[in-house]
Amino acid sequence: MIIIKTDEQVELMRKSALMVSQTLTEVAKILKPGITTLSLDEFIGNYIKDHNGVPSFLNYHGYPFNSCISVNDVVVHGFPNKGELKDGDVVSIDVGIILNKWHGDHAYTFVIGEVAEDVQQLVRVTKESLYKGIEKAVSGNFIGDLAFAIQEHTEKKYGYGVVRELVGHGLGQSMHEDPQVPNYGKRGSGKKLKSGMVLAIEPMINMGKKDVFTEPDGWTIRTKDGKPSVHFEHDVCVRKDKADILSNYAPIEEAERNNPNLFVCG
Repeated sequence: MIIIKTDEQVELMRKSALMVSQTLTEVAKILKPGITTLSLDEFIGNYIKDHNGVPSFLNYHGYPFNSCISVNDVVVHGFPNKGELKDGDVVSIDVGIILNKWHGDHAYTFVIGEVAEDVQQLVRVTKESLYKGIEKAVSGNFIGDLAFAIQEHTEKKYGYGVVRELVGHGLGQSMHEDPQVPNYGKRGSGKKLKSGMVLAIEPMINMGKKDVFTEPDGWTIRTKDGKPSVHFEHDVCVRKDKADILSNYAPIEEAERNNPNLFVCG
């Protein structure tokens, strides 16, 4: 069942989404070679709790961490660990927060140090595709219009692999609500969008083929060909003329630019 949010509920969700943005901004300030993803996860958990939030992911269906940190060929749901990040790593960080009973959930992909031009392009194009999809998140359109826009910009234009097994979703007082929001599809297909629907739109795009597999831990999802994958996610409210992005990349991008250990792609 799709739950339409009132304006007041949307504003509460904006606060949750912006707390995720603030958390990712603080992470962007400290990312560097040699730091472990486990220490980043601990930092994220402490930051959320210090700001009166609850980490959405912790203990969700048994997930044992505050965040998902996915490096290089890990698409999503990467377990934080004691391995140190190094120059050239592509690091997707996905954070969820409950604030005043409402969820915020979004992700950003960072690049540590210098990377090859083909990786830079993958990061840039995936981020562009997120906004291509958001442009279609207006009332009267269909989920398929949004999905097609992402697929057209990534798979059809650049030949990247669009992951099929994982999709975006509705968001509210539950972290995963209807409708599902795939990153591939046909225009005019799927659920019709209505004002007040809140969606987590999240392209997961592989440099190589679309195929993925799940590791024995039951969570970590990797590309089958071992090539890197990139993940960006915004929380978005469907509106009549233009989608309302509840999360905010601007402070994250500023921190990224100001961190000499990060490479800004595009």
